[in-house]
Formats: sequence, C-alpha cells, structure tokens
Amino acid sequence: MDIPSNILAERYASREMNAIWSPKRRIIIERELWVAILQAQKALGIAVDATVIEDYRRVIAQVDLHSIAQRETQLQHDLMARLQEFSALAGQEQIHLGLTSRDITENCEQLLILESLRLILRRAVDCLKLLIELVIRYRNTPLVARTHNMPAQPTTLGRRLAMRGEEYLIASNDLLALISGYQFRGIKGAVGTQSDLLELFEGDEQRVQQLEERVLQHLQRQGALCVSGQIYPRSLDLKVVHHLVQLAAAPASLALDIRLMSGTSLMGEGYAAGRVGSSAMPHKRNPAMCERISALGVVLKGYHTMLATLSGAQWYEGDVSCSVVRRVALPNMFLASEGLLNTLQQLLKGLVINEAGMQAELERYLPQLMSSRILMAAVRAGLGREQAHRILREELSATETPGTLRDVARHPLVRRLAARAEFPLGLQEIMQAITTPPLWGRAPTQIEQFVKQARNFIEQSSSPALPD
Repeated sequence: MDIPSNILAERYASREMNAIWSPKRRIIIERELWVAILQAQKALGIAVDATVIEDYRRVIAQVDLHSIAQRETQLQHDLMARLQEFSALAGQEQIHLGLTSRDITENCEQLLILESLRLILRRAVDCLKLLIELVIRYRNTPLVARTHNMPAQPTTLGRRLAMRGEEYLIASNDLLALISGYQFRGIKGAVGTQSDLLELFEGDEQRVQQLEERVLQHLQRQGALCVSGQIYPRSLDLKVVHHLVQLAAAPASLALDIRLMSGTSLMGEGYAAGRVGSSAMPHKRNPAMCERISALGVVLKGYHTMLATLSGAQWYEGDVSCSVVRRVALPNMFLASEGLLNTLQQLLKGLVINEAGMQAELERYLPQLMSSRILMAAVRAGLGREQAHRILREELSATETPGTLRDVARHPLVRRLAARAEFPLGLQEIMQAITTPPLWGRAPTQIEQFVKQARNFIEQSSSPALPD
C-alpha cells in the first residue's frame, strides 16, 4: 500500500532517534518488561517454572508486525494483540499476572521518552561545544547591536552568539534536571491501588513493593510515582515537551539573527560545492537551514499545544481519550527536536562570517551609536540629563551623514555639538567619549563568564554520576 511517509523521521531525525521509536523496538522492550516482571514474581515466591521464562526470553526478538496487526483487527485492543502474539510464540500463558495494559504501555513509553531525552541532551551538548568555539573565535569581532532592528550601540559577534548561547545553556541545564528527576509510573494495576498484585502475593504488601522496586531496577530508575492512577499524569508529558520547546528557543532566535544578517551579507550559511540556493536565480544563497530551524521550532510548539490540551483533562483514575494525541505527539516531538539540533550543528559548522562588512557597518553608524556615551559625558560636565538628551536629539535629527571611525572629528554631528554654546563638551571631549575603548563595554568579560559556565555544564552533563 502506498501510504504517506513521516517527513520528520525520513528527512530530519537520525537513525538513532528513529530506532528508539521504531514499532519493532517498542514491542521488544514491552516483551523485555513482561519477562522482567515474570522473573521478579518468581524470585518473590510465585510458582513459575524456569523453562517458562526461557521460552518467553527465546522469542523476544521474533517480531511479526503483520501478524500482530491481524490480531489487533480482531481484538480491537493493541496491547492484547501484542500479549497474545508473544504468548503464542513462547507456547506459554503466564505473563501479565496481576497487571493492566498500562503497567506495560506507560512504563515502556516513559522508557522511550527518557532514552530520547538523553539523546537530545547529547545533541544539545554537541551544539554547545560548537557555539563556544564560535564565541571565542569572534569575541572581538565588532558588530552593530540592534534593538527594534535599529542600530543601537557597538557589540561583538562573539557576544551576540553568547547571548543566544546563554539562553540555550539555561534550557540545557533544565533538560539535564528533567532527566535526573524523571519519575516512572511503576507497577500499579488497574486503578493504581495494586489490588490484583496484592491478591497475587496473598496480601503481602512487602512483596508487592519489592516487585515494583525490581521492575524499576530493570527500567534503570530508582523511584516511581506513589499514587498514580491507571495512567501517569499527562502534565508530565507537557513538562517534557515544554523543555523541548524551551531548548529550541535560542536556536530559533539565532537562526532568525542569521537570516536577517544574510540579507545584508554580514553572515551566511556555508554552501558546499553543488548546493543549490534557488532553482530560478543561480546567484541566490538562501538561508534554508536557518529557515528549517525556525520551522521545526513551530512544529514543536504545535505538539506543545496538543499535549497541553491533555493536561488537566483526565477522567478519574484514567481513560484512553489521550491515546491518539500521544501516539502522534510523543515520537514526533523528539524527531522534530533532534532534527532541529542536527540542523543547528550543521549550520554552526559552516557559518560564513563577513568581518569586513561588520566593521564597515560599525563605522558607517559612528558616532551616532555613541550618543549615550556623549550624553553621560555631558552630564558629568554639569549639564542636566534631560537637557543633554534634548540637545542630542535635535542634532541627531539634523545629521544624516554617516560617519567613520577614522574621521570622527569632521563628522557634522561632532562639529555641531561642539559649536553649541550651552553644550559643555568641546571637540576633543566629544571625540574622547566616542572613541575611547572598549567600544562594546564589558562584552569580553561577559563572554568569558558564559564560556566558563558552558564548559562547566558540558563537564557536568558527561559525569558518570548521572543516571543512565
């Protein structure tokens, strides 16, 4: 059958992320969980022959998606179809004792979410390393800072990159904290009370607790929710996608910066031999990677909206109205997130920087960019702040001629200000206010602080003390 493909999976995400969410892998980890539960039940006193466990273990990897789909067509229940298929392959019927479907599906979905978060964190760190290199390389490259898209004051390219990097670092830190504290539903039974498991263990609460602890060891987590219903709170899914949206914010803003700067030839994407920018205009080098980053950020916000709708909409101990939304959102939000980070990595590796153009733009707007410096120098010389502000506004309005760093003394703005009787600064004082380094304030120190924090995070994120 010719059916639509998953664009996120095919075009943007890696094989590694696709493998996490592949249908066969999901079935395999469900079977592994069933076997782990059965083995734990045996260890805690339930009569299970060792050959039964081996029969199940032997067929874990024998996955026939077509056969499972046929069973589901008849049963109209996906988990039961997978359960019957597994038992038929093993020739046994001893798994799933005391359990409900959600004991399997919820924990396995959370395992996939946790594995995906770890992979996203690795991708995030890879991008952060590249960003640090660029920040350091261009820490002293002059650039016109803009607010409201208007020339404002001098900065450096390294600082602009570090500005986006700090937001990215905050999101990465939050992602690391999410991974470290992520809690599974655990084994709770039909409505969360573990009633059937308590019956299975003949009223022995300690063995029920030990069973859940053993299952959590299999899932490589230490703690579980205490009083979950049949399903874990869907606000936890919202929390996860929120972190993915947060992580995408700085790359999307950086991509927008680069798109805007590409329009004035200050920065651009690297174009390898053979890459085409436009089918109609051979000279075009469109910032397609930046546009993709922005677009995938929008896709993530869409999944955020979907999962936000489920948050706070649970019926009592649980229902399945969330199922369709989660089937779509959970895998695809990770495919989109990784696709965004993969594109960011490619972008950062190939950035083309026009340093001469940035220097020329800075000179073009001097000394107007230093108007706040002139204002403060005038106030220090005894002029009222508002009066100084008014005089500068008047002279700036009357002066449209671009200046240059090499010819400040002859700039009309400087000459007109120096000639005003009520203005307390002469030509030399005005020139000193305009040209005294550093033109970009504490940018170098701020960059140094960012690089230190980012490197500390990279070391922390690779610590062997972190849970796998």
